[in-house]
Amino acid sequence: MFRRVPPGTSSRLTTVDHGETYGRHVLQSVVRSLSVSACVDIGCGHGDDLRTVLAQHPAAQCFGVDYGDWNTPSLEAAGISPVSVNIEAEPLPLASESVDLVIANQVLEHTKEIYWINHEIFRVLKVGGCLYLGVPNVLSLHNRLLGLVGVHPTCNKMISAHVRPFSKADTLLFYRAAAPELTQLTGFYGSQFYPFPKRLARPLANLFPTCAFSIFFLLKKVRPYGDEFVNYLSQVHLETNFFRG
Repeated sequence: MFRRVPPGTSSRLTTVDHGETYGRHVLQSVVRSLSVSACVDIGCGHGDDLRTVLAQHPAAQCFGVDYGDWNTPSLEAAGISPVSVNIEAEPLPLASESVDLVIANQVLEHTKEIYWINHEIFRVLKVGGCLYLGVPNVLSLHNRLLGLVGVHPTCNKMISAHVRPFSKADTLLFYRAAAPELTQLTGFYGSQFYPFPKRLARPLANLFPTCAFSIFFLLKKVRPYGDEFVNYLSQVHLETNFFRG
């Protein structure tokens, strides 16, 4: 049931399908109902999420954003334009209100500069466009049970690449506090359900998404962006030097 892995690098469980963590079946279902002519994937890796978009919208212009260029050949072969950007300190090299869909799947938990990143996301999104946000759930069922016996959540450890925890309520609070009139939640989903195998994990995540390992938000931009995320930092005192651009 368990395998040996370096601490903080991967799950020790052998009972689960680790591909379910990325919820690409969820993304496939979501993009089927969207109109997508231009899409950006932040933290694109090999471009698997953008390939899912292109399977539904083959004429879409897709940009794969990452901090290095080692995946450039495979991205270009798939018809994806690679973009190398430090998303925590640099703007996205895209025009304002030029994109229908931004994907940030299993990436924001690695970042500090949540305000700057959302500033850039909602700058480039068209009004009516959507952010598809996927993150580990610190309040997944297994993390809740582990907490009862004094075990730290598996998705956020000091010896880990994950530096920011997420849950449904706290994530929605962030968007309501920083930009209360900018976004509308149009979908919420779950994927992966520790410690169950795929045949059980999918129905359980569908029934109890707030207890799933990964949670996914579809946030629609409902009005023009007015720098709400970076302006919020001057309205509150958060005692840290967040980047404002």
